[in-house]
Amino acid sequence: MVFILAGLAAIRPKLIGYGIDEEVSAGNHRGLLIITLIVIGILVIESLLQFAQTYLANWIAQSVTLDLRSRLHDHVLGFRLRYYDRTPVGQLVTRLVSDVDGIAQVFSDGILSIIGDILKLVVIVFIMFWEAPMLTLIVLIPIPILILATRVFQRVLQAAYRQVRNQVAKINVFVQEHVTGMSVVQIFNRQEKEKEKFQAINADHRKAHIRTVWAFSIFFPVVELLSAASVSLLIWWGIGGVVRHEFTIGGILEFVLYVFMLYRPIRQLADRFTVLQEGTVNAERVFKLLDSNQKMVHAGQRLDVDFSGSIRFENVWFAYNDEAESDKEFDWVLRDLSFEVMPGETIAFVGATGAGKSSVINLLSRFYDYQKGTIMVDGTDLRDVDLNHIRQNMAVVLQDVFLFSDSIYNNVTLYDPFITLDQVKKAAEQVGASTFIEKLPGQYDFNVRERGGMLSVGQRQLLAFIRAYVYNPKILILDEATSSVDTESEELIQEAITKITKDRTSIVIAHRLSTIQNADKIIVMDKGRIVEMGNHQELLEKEGHYHRLFELQFQY
Repeated sequence: MVFILAGLAAIRPKLIGYGIDEEVSAGNHRGLLIITLIVIGILVIESLLQFAQTYLANWIAQSVTLDLRSRLHDHVLGFRLRYYDRTPVGQLVTRLVSDVDGIAQVFSDGILSIIGDILKLVVIVFIMFWEAPMLTLIVLIPIPILILATRVFQRVLQAAYRQVRNQVAKINVFVQEHVTGMSVVQIFNRQEKEKEKFQAINADHRKAHIRTVWAFSIFFPVVELLSAASVSLLIWWGIGGVVRHEFTIGGILEFVLYVFMLYRPIRQLADRFTVLQEGTVNAERVFKLLDSNQKMVHAGQRLDVDFSGSIRFENVWFAYNDEAESDKEFDWVLRDLSFEVMPGETIAFVGATGAGKSSVINLLSRFYDYQKGTIMVDGTDLRDVDLNHIRQNMAVVLQDVFLFSDSIYNNVTLYDPFITLDQVKKAAEQVGASTFIEKLPGQYDFNVRERGGMLSVGQRQLLAFIRAYVYNPKILILDEATSSVDTESEELIQEAITKITKDRTSIVIAHRLSTIQNADKIIVMDKGRIVEMGNHQELLEKEGHYHRLFELQFQY
């Protein structure tokens, strides 16, 4: 279609010139009518082809968007949590949404249109040289200046659009972060201060856009000026040719139309190059993300590991800054950690904030990778086990429960087709959450809204316990799971924990020592090291770290 349109566009001026020279000069009204009808027919065909080309080009663009966004989303789903710790959410949203849309425009308004415009230029220039080489050279005198101006315009726009995309990402990051933390902004009366910060970011965004506007405001008048110069040269040289009988009036009119058709694609090329430049900037950012390998370095393949077996940490060292060049540069969170959890045993970790308790869980779940040592499950190195297999056998209840904007049932099952509503109801009764759920409108179909905003902290925590219960994991991990609930809810959860942990390997992290007194083994940590280990009674008799923590919590 692009090739056909390029050829048809060049035929119309030729027909019009022929009609003036042959039919009008001879007074042949019938012949002029026939040529007019042919020109109209060509215009109709061009319109239909243009419609089809535009539709198909946009269809291709949306197909590219679908495929590319799906690939990008699938890619980032496998990233380590370390990447998300360091990358603002708004930046990822920009990559997945607006940057991919920018690439799609390359296909709908960029590449095909550029090819079509270049073809038109080639065809028109070829015809002009074929008919009048000298006149064509005179007409094309301003073209080198136009090419130079277009090149400068292209470079300026590329830099400007890169700044625009960066500013868009900054706005997205700011808005996403501050909408999420709006309660903090309002509680501490920071509206005016945040308004000033947003206005500054917004002003930078405007400045970046104004740079593109400035480039357009200079380039388009230059194109119009050069176009007028070509027409002037054409008339100056062409009229003399008519007087010398070298050209005809129809031929001059034909060349005038060719000049306008010549500059129009060139001007449109500037627009197309703008889309192309913006798409290139977007593509750089998107493919940089696609090319980044943020997945686990040691991705195992084994699927035959029984997670009902023992868990053993052997001399494990871990730091979050895994890019350090030497051991001295690592900010160690866990230091030479060694312990063993026997099958069906409940083990608890206690210690001050920052002692490294949650890091143990992150390593066991393979959210992060450790630098030194070994973690064994059922006698197999954890790094040799398939990631999905690891997480299919574990359930984690975190202190900060994340719920999606969906029903209670879907938040519990996470769309697992093998978990029925009856199983969810039974789990809710076991946990003690059925009472408040059945009071909600719609009950298990109740939409908890974004991040579970329609529920209290304690209710969200109870849903997390139901989620863990229905998945029937071989290893249950409770990370400060009762720290955010009230005393009444804690009693309900404590009963549920007793049922859930029965005959199942369980790892509990708790600040409230009342929740772990029945644990088979309690590990006390301090600054990434194990300082004490034993059951509740044994640790109290030692009168060490655990004894002091116990007295601080239960003294009156």
